[in-house]
Amino acid sequence: MSFDDLPDWLPAWCLTHLGDRPADVLFRQQSMSAVFGLRLAGGTDVVVKARDDDGRAEPCVAAQARLAGNGFPCAHPITPVVGVGPLAVHAEEFRPGGEVLHGDAPDVAARYAEVFARLMAALEDLAVTPPLPNPRWVRWDHPGPGLWPPIESLDEKDQSPVPGHVLDTADRARRRLLAADLPCVLGHADFESHNLRWHDHQVWTVHDWDSLAWQPEAALVGAASAVFPKLGPATLPPIESTEAFLAAYQDVRARRFTDEELQVAWAAGLWPAAHDIRWEALHGYTAVTGRALWTQAAERLRRANA
Repeated sequence: MSFDDLPDWLPAWCLTHLGDRPADVLFRQQSMSAVFGLRLAGGTDVVVKARDDDGRAEPCVAAQARLAGNGFPCAHPITPVVGVGPLAVHAEEFRPGGEVLHGDAPDVAARYAEVFARLMAALEDLAVTPPLPNPRWVRWDHPGPGLWPPIESLDEKDQSPVPGHVLDTADRARRRLLAADLPCVLGHADFESHNLRWHDHQVWTVHDWDSLAWQPEAALVGAASAVFPKLGPATLPPIESTEAFLAAYQDVRARRFTDEELQVAWAAGLWPAAHDIRWEALHGYTAVTGRALWTQAAERLRRANA
């Protein structure tokens, strides 16, 4: 990859904050953040991440540093968050390798749940400013008057392609979530299979710490139980796999969810699926989750008492 693909500020930023200039570009990815894999002139490989500075970066990087320092499998930040114009930028170690764990069967769900339980336990009692607003795909708790969180690029589109059953499901799930009276905690809100890598049946790395959220534990677990198989387009696992995820999570944490927490978990699993279908419909391509949500919504809503 050419150095022409790098932003102008990046070489000087590396020299100032890493003590070396980039000599090679390993990769570049663009999603919610711009991510640059770089080999410095001295031979060290690093990853530099830049995202819009909305106040979320510092607590997210602080949480990542806490987990990495305690031995959790994630990249260790090697700089603090630094402002570069409108961007929040930091560097972290490069942790290549590992494979994606595919599938959405109950045994796969349980393996993901065990990692999520370790992650949530490791974040307990970490004193950071809540990284708000929460990521849009779990932002059912937005204060706005409408169903969806206000996002201008979506709201200005013709909403008619969004199926009516998706709107109904999202509305009922959100009402149940907002009715809950549970304390908020810090947790990973993008626990999708493409954000994890595995070695020999053990998790090697969990990525995407930009996507931490501040919500009830049961809501975070419920969302993870519904998105863990996701590699690209929207997805929703079988109901028995969400059951297995919730059961395995409680087993590892050695405590049982209350009836209200279980209901919140089932409701929270519906929100990202509905969000993703809306996103895909508004961008003009078919949502693969459509049939799964259509066939599962009634039972998931029943379990949510929604």
